[in-house]
Order: sequence, then structure tokens, then C-alpha cells
Amino acid sequence: MDAIEALETRRSIRAYRDEAVDDAILQRIAQAGLMAPSGNDCQGTVIAVVTDRAVRDTLSHLNARIRGTDSDPFYGAPAVLAVLADTSCSNYLFDGALVMGNLMNAARAEGLGSCWIAKAKEQFQTDEGRILLRQWGVPEGCEGIGNCIVGYSAEGESSPSPRREGRLVFA
Repeated sequence: MDAIEALETRRSIRAYRDEAVDDAILQRIAQAGLMAPSGNDCQGTVIAVVTDRAVRDTLSHLNARIRGTDSDPFYGAPAVLAVLADTSCSNYLFDGALVMGNLMNAARAEGLGSCWIAKAKEQFQTDEGRILLRQWGVPEGCEGIGNCIVGYSAEGESSPSPRREGRLVFA
């Protein structure tokens, strides 16, 4: 699939098959995320690729608790790419957002579904979240930006919602 097709056909997927994603595919997706531009070439983002079911479930429970729900905010996705960014980089939030965009578009190009799951900042501010960051070797000063869930869609292909008019201006 070419880049424009991936961009135009990517959708947020909220139902996943119970099927693991090959590590080589996840590696390519993560590498695409790390290729995102960063302000002043700071390159202060870190991606934690989580495929271990117990760790994935821990992240899910932390995120759900923050949301005040018992449901799985990761919609059954088998992989979570947690994006964190070094807050000492002046554009860390934007840099992390660009990484998230690259991850979702790369997942689509690989034939996978993805979705940006919020509350990563709060998730990694919990005691349990900080323990995970230390175990993973994430540098101090990194803040959660988003969780990119990835997997094989159980929804099938969907059509894009109509784009609102008046959002493109040539000046």
C-alpha cells in the first residue's frame, strides 16, 4: 500500500482479533514512529513495545482505573506501543504526537488496525506505571503521550466518514 492510500484509509479500530502480531512487523512500525520529526532534532521520544499479555493487561487495568471503568480501553489489541517523551525537550508533546501519528499510519501500511488511547500521562504517573518505566529503562523525565494499540482488526474494512467542508484554504 502506498503512503497516500495508507493515510486516506486509516481508521481508529476498536475491536481486535486474538492474534499476535509478528515481532518483525512491530519493529518496522516502531522504527517508523522513531523516524517522526522532532523539534530541534531532540529525538527525545521513547517507544515501549508491549506484547507480553500480563504487562499489556497491567497497562489496560491502569488506564481503565484512571477512566473509572472496568472495560478494556485497549479493545483486546494484543500489542501496545506506549509513547513517552522527554519533557526537557521544548516540543516534547508535539514530538510525541508526531510519533503516534507515524505509528498509526505505519500500522495501516502493514495491514493492521490501530487506535490512539489517551491517558498515558496519568497511567505512567501511578506508582505501578513508574515501576514499569524503571523496569523498562525509560529515562527519568519522560512523560506518557499516548498508547498506540495495534493488532488485526475484527471489524473489517470501513469507509471514511465524510470530511467536513471548508477545512482546506489556499492562501
